[in-house]
Amino acid sequence: MREALAVRAGVRAATRNDVEPLACMWHEGWTDAHGGLLPEKLVRDRTGESFRARLTRGLSAVRVAGEEGGPLGFHWTRAEELYQLYVDRSMRGAGVAATLIADAETLIAMRGAKAAWLACAIGNLRAARFYEKHGWRRTRVDTLGLSTADGLCPLDVWRYEKTIEKK
Repeated sequence: MREALAVRAGVRAATRNDVEPLACMWHEGWTDAHGGLLPEKLVRDRTGESFRARLTRGLSAVRVAGEEGGPLGFHWTRAEELYQLYVDRSMRGAGVAATLIADAETLIAMRGAKAAWLACAIGNLRAARFYEKHGWRRTRVDTLGLSTADGLCPLDVWRYEKTIEKK
């Protein structure tokens, strides 16, 4: 059943009706992926409301798999960066993430980029395996300054890159 949903899940622009379910999905997925890996300051700052506010501000850059109001997953790109990629816990392994990452790569290539990049929390092995399976390669460790209510929080991440072509 879930595989059939994934096959039917086209990718589309996010709408306001998607914000609440996406915020819940993102918060849950972020907590699953990063529990125990990140500084306490960052974990405290990343509340359900913080995800909702960030999605609302960046909604025009978010693309969603699934029906309006019932998203199965999403990606968010910025220039040549795959900034966020999350799939509903019930849809993991059903092909939704593969559909989303392919859409993100196409979108980035359509902007004229020759390569795409993303940041992956050090130790997030499930995500790292997924990216590598889809042709991304780990190139180095970068330090990002992530915004929190208390200012910037430095975080070392694995940087992944992929050469992409306009289709």
